[in-house]
Amino acid sequence: AVTGIATAYMDSIPMVIITGQVPTHAIGLDAFQECDTVGITRPVVKHNFLVKDVRQLAGVIKQAFHIARTGRPGPVVIDIPKDVSFKKATYTGYPETVAMRSYNPVKKGHAGQIRKAVQLLLGAKRPYVYSGGGVVLGDASQQLRTLVDLLGCPVTNTLMGLGAYPASDRKFLGMLGMHGTIEANNAMQHCDVLLAVGARFDDRVIGNTKHFAQNERKIIHIDIDPSSISKRVKVDIPIVGDVREVLGDLIESLRESGQQPDAKALAGWWETVEGWRRRDCLKYSRGTGDVIKPQHVVETLWNLTKDADAYITADVGQHQMWAAQYYRFDQPRRWINSGGLGTMGVGIPYAMGIKMARPDSEVYCITGEGSVQMCIQELSTCLQYNTPIKIVSLNNRYLGMVRQWQEVEYSGRYSHSYMDALPNFVKLAEAYGHVGMLIESPQDVEPALREARKLKDRTVFMDFRTDPTENVFPMVQAGKGITEMLLGSEDL
Repeated sequence: AVTGIATAYMDSIPMVIITGQVPTHAIGLDAFQECDTVGITRPVVKHNFLVKDVRQLAGVIKQAFHIARTGRPGPVVIDIPKDVSFKKATYTGYPETVAMRSYNPVKKGHAGQIRKAVQLLLGAKRPYVYSGGGVVLGDASQQLRTLVDLLGCPVTNTLMGLGAYPASDRKFLGMLGMHGTIEANNAMQHCDVLLAVGARFDDRVIGNTKHFAQNERKIIHIDIDPSSISKRVKVDIPIVGDVREVLGDLIESLRESGQQPDAKALAGWWETVEGWRRRDCLKYSRGTGDVIKPQHVVETLWNLTKDADAYITADVGQHQMWAAQYYRFDQPRRWINSGGLGTMGVGIPYAMGIKMARPDSEVYCITGEGSVQMCIQELSTCLQYNTPIKIVSLNNRYLGMVRQWQEVEYSGRYSHSYMDALPNFVKLAEAYGHVGMLIESPQDVEPALREARKLKDRTVFMDFRTDPTENVFPMVQAGKGITEMLLGSEDL
């Protein structure tokens, strides 16, 4: 359970966890099944409560939900001892408000900082917008799009921010970072004004900080969490506040200024960006014969569902990166994965949760034969609670990302990355009461996905036997800068 809490903490997911504890008189005495839940979870929660008086419970629950959902969202633990859970109390009503002197997150951005940001953006020759998961969590996608349209500049999304800006728009350069596009990474390195919105300059995004700092640029950083600002990268104009409100104020200030971005400079900047884009770094060989390329599976799924009410979850590994690269998200909250902690096994549970919340939507879990076995027992839960999801397993018979790193970083000295004891996933799915499909030929990829879509009321496990040697490119190696990219196997 702690792994799930830590996953929510890293990805800023609001969650209230109610845990059971030994009776109050036994706490600290190593009683049967005693566990210091408060101590264990302290590093991975926004706050935790140990309730010792049942009369405090209503107020604690109100506070817990308030803390979880405000500021930078995150998990909160309520630990309830056994004797407290048995006690009775007079219910005096659920508190309408929360007053916490030590917790008062800022929502409104500083007006002076916003004015400075506007002047910096209007004077930029090579502006760039770098948006993260905070835009999605803050429901600020429309404001982001309006701002980018006003500035006329390129924009990128992080792994957690995909869908915050529509991938079909020409100003979108794709995902940036370790497996980002050439154009997104180069623009990040060579811009002269960088507007970071709801992002935290993660190591998987900017790579080596010394390399990142080599190029001089002015940085504006908007975030609800003041501790995220200047944490890894020194910024010039910090703006603490709710992303949606700050972007709204920024847009208003831009319009009121009556000024326009430097059109001539922007044209030159776009010419440079288009030069990078023409390298088409996500192009891949479709192979020959009966070899299924994993990229082809994801692209086919996107083509079939791009106009549908579809949600995509992913586990962690190569399949996660291929999903991020080749499924082009145009809307926020359509892409759910574990970005901060990289928790294998989240795909099926995430998909089940979405299906419960959106029963009329199509829900797909893109996974691999390694990750899927972390929580494959939840196929039983799928049947019990009637959550018909579609599982797209890119089965390359390897722990693919581990194998890729062993190939790139350890000269092909492979260890514990191959899967020689895999089950028959088709029979396993059928044993759980679901539909299983084995797909071994590229010609069968689209028909299989079409057939699965028709089975609206059934969970379908599609076992795609993909190329075991395929790697995720582009790739930035550990310790390298984000423009020092491997573009294919020929670069190894």
